Amino acid sequence: MADLIFYTNPMSRGRTVRWMLEEIGAPYETVILGYEGAMKTPDYLAINPMGKVPAITHHGIAVTEGAAICTYLADAFPAAGLAPPPGDRSRGPYYRWLFFAAGPLESAMFGKALDLLPPPDKKAMSGFGSFDDAIAAMETAFAGGKYLCGDTFTAADLYVGALLGFGMGFNMLPKQPAFTEFVERVHSRPAYKRALEIDEAAMPKQEA
Repeated sequence: MADLIFYTNPMSRGRTVRWMLEEIGAPYETVILGYEGAMKTPDYLAINPMGKVPAITHHGIAVTEGAAICTYLADAFPAAGLAPPPGDRSRGPYYRWLFFAAGPLESAMFGKALDLLPPPDKKAMSGFGSFDDAIAAMETAFAGGKYLCGDTFTAADLYVGALLGFGMGFNMLPKQPAFTEFVERVHSRPAYKRALEIDEAAMPKQEA
């Protein structure tokens, strides 16, 4: 059994983790799980009690949730250079924007798509305030340099780029110039293209 095992489905958030795995360049084994049953088996529920993908195991340690997996892999494989060094000041924006995307931005995005946004008089109870608040906050992240931590690509850029690309692709996020330029930049990376090719090849074949 491989030291690093990736549990996914090509039609899932696992695509973000696939990209991260291709960026770190370490060997990994892929286990593709179907939504009908395979994600709910006792063996897989022992890895992720939510019965969802993505998940990884690394030396037998399970990690779930896309942002957590990306953060974990960046630290577990430091030679890939996907996280600022411990103690570096850029660790601040690195954590800030990675978890802003995973929390407030994604909540606002799906809240709007599902017509579940809080009314204006209740927005203070929401972690993202309002949809417009979340979008405006995310836009400020791109004012300081080529990437979120300056001139170096990190796991934060990967996660934010993946979410923005998905959101704009499905018309769940506005196509702000700052967003589209950033997504084009990060999607030009060879690891992204490799990951996309792998997941597209793993998609279920459609009957003619």
